[in-house]
Amino acid sequence: MPARHELLQQRLGHRFQRPELLQRALTHRSYGAEHNERLEFLGDAVLSLAVSRLLFDRFGDSDEGDLTRVRAHLVREDSLHKVALQLHLSDELRMSEGEARGGGAQRASILADAMEAVIGAVYLDGGLEAAQALVKQLFGEVIDSTTADSWRKDPKTELQELLQGRRLPVPSYRIVATRGQAHAQTFEVECAVPSLQLTQLGEGRSRRAAEQEAAQRMLALLQSDAGAGPHD
Repeated sequence: MPARHELLQQRLGHRFQRPELLQRALTHRSYGAEHNERLEFLGDAVLSLAVSRLLFDRFGDSDEGDLTRVRAHLVREDSLHKVALQLHLSDELRMSEGEARGGGAQRASILADAMEAVIGAVYLDGGLEAAQALVKQLFGEVIDSTTADSWRKDPKTELQELLQGRRLPVPSYRIVATRGQAHAQTFEVECAVPSLQLTQLGEGRSRRAAEQEAAQRMLALLQSDAGAGPHD
């Protein structure tokens, strides 16, 4: 194994008993047949399980929907890319000269895939406990410093999905009043769900903010007993 991989193992907190697994995890398909795509496939599943366990332990009062949204944010390409940069994976990758000249070692998708492959390699080398420890090292701080509420969908999106789930048309929004000077206006917006004969008003310093408040009020109405049927 190249000497530089010694430093990577230190950053990972895992010393490989089978160094060839790490070597393969760091090999892009452009380099040869022994590339990292199978390890990436495995690492994706291991990462999802490990993050799920961390979230399950951290957010004991959160429902499945909230946990799923947080997990999706953590395991997406952007998050994996950031972690890969922190570990300096771009310095370790093996790829063809053409891919390297094209900036492949800095490409977000390639680094994210390599990160998943490394997690898969750690799993094969040290088992689930070792992989769980690595994922906790990589993502534990951001999980511990956040709240489930910060990952919730915005009210407009949540309202639209709720209505679609009930096979109802999406809501409509219109400005019903604008008050104040041009530099300090307040908007009043109506959110309407005609199929349920419901309307709610919201106010904000921008149209978007007013729409979000109106949607939030409509959500509260629909999620209460009062929102169970048509209203005048």
